[in-house]
Amino acid sequence: MRIAVGALLTAVAYAIWAAFGAASADIPQVQHIVVIFQENRSPDNLFHGLQAYLPAADIADSGVNSKGQTITLTPVPLADAYDLGHQHSSFLSMYDNGKMDGADLITCYPFAGQACPPNAQFAYVYPSDVAPYFWLAIHFSFANRMFQSNQGPSFPAHQFIISGTSQLSATNLYFAGDNPYEGQYGSAGCDAPSGKTVDAFGPKDAIKYVFPCFEHATLTDLLDNPPQGARQGLTWRYYVPSEGSIWTAPNAIRHMCEPSGAPRTCNGPPFTNGQVVLDSAQILRDINAKTLPSVSWVIPTGQESDHPKGNDGTGPSWVAAVVNAIGQSAYWNNTVILLTWDDWGGWYDHVPPPLDPKYPWYENGFRVPLIVVSAYTPAGYVSQQTHTFGSILKFIESAYGLPLIPPGTFADSRSDALMDFFDFSAKPRPFQAVPAEIPTDFFLHDKRPRNDPDDD
Repeated sequence: MRIAVGALLTAVAYAIWAAFGAASADIPQVQHIVVIFQENRSPDNLFHGLQAYLPAADIADSGVNSKGQTITLTPVPLADAYDLGHQHSSFLSMYDNGKMDGADLITCYPFAGQACPPNAQFAYVYPSDVAPYFWLAIHFSFANRMFQSNQGPSFPAHQFIISGTSQLSATNLYFAGDNPYEGQYGSAGCDAPSGKTVDAFGPKDAIKYVFPCFEHATLTDLLDNPPQGARQGLTWRYYVPSEGSIWTAPNAIRHMCEPSGAPRTCNGPPFTNGQVVLDSAQILRDINAKTLPSVSWVIPTGQESDHPKGNDGTGPSWVAAVVNAIGQSAYWNNTVILLTWDDWGGWYDHVPPPLDPKYPWYENGFRVPLIVVSAYTPAGYVSQQTHTFGSILKFIESAYGLPLIPPGTFADSRSDALMDFFDFSAKPRPFQAVPAEIPTDFFLHDKRPRNDPDDD
């Protein structure tokens, strides 16, 4: 079965190559790409005050609620005491057909025995809590118009970040759109118990309830089997706290997971050959050991995730640790780091998303922050171009001369390649260490349990 699926995907990849060609020419300066995928924040929430340092940054100080009232954003800690709804229905409420005035209709979930503050959705994180993020945005490049590709929470977002879609199959018009039911912890993909379902959304508000296991090509298939003309010898790793969570994207792709056993576990090649790494901090060891792959997806633990009501405030230092490890190694001159967040988390943001005309019932969602870090990225640049998760995939394809993900209809086919963030004709910039409260050594020897990023 593995051979048949692999041969089929390779054949399709070559067909797409012949039909569409590579995304762009191979970029020799890029040998490694690291995608750091944090949790549940909007630019208005996470980067309040950035415009004082980057005047072109589009960050709002207030917003409008469903009653037409102007609400001033108020500060909260990064490790706050409440979470906000961010399922597909929350998107629809806040979006309100483009008016962006329904954030107050999103449900707030406080810690047990506590209450949510007034206007909980209209809040920003104390800048001092996220100082490393501000430093990175100021010293490298920030995106004003980065949108999550999906209109919902983490489970579908993580599908988009490896394949450019959460469709049930390459030709199915339904998208897995929320997190699976029957308990959020534990297995949530092809290795899930048989009774688990996830909402899938189709045209004209149609909805299905389906088992959270899908079959279509992903970018990893192209990395494993690059067609002739693309860069060869590519490698990848997906660093994540645990196998069965909603943040472990490969476990919901059947040919990657290949579930078996009782209870079911993923036993496909990525899970048995070390491509899916069940330890986020292993990326630091791989950098030190000079074994960084061509493409890395880095998923934090719950404590480091920035997830509301689930993090302990260490996320900015965790990100700084990864960036500093790369910057202080021989990898600096040939590595691009793409730091983004998987969804908006229910926080207010004032910029309406550009719904994708091909699939407006589920693409695209709200703004999320994006910071681009590399030796070829100008300091203080603020991109005004529209980017999505598909843009990250398109950049990887472009850097390595890969074609679009088969069949060439996913989000990467309708996205830019982030090229405005780079000047590859320039000499590589020297690295400056990111100031952080917690040193890299803490994460290398962290004894805390590796929790998933909260329960949604």
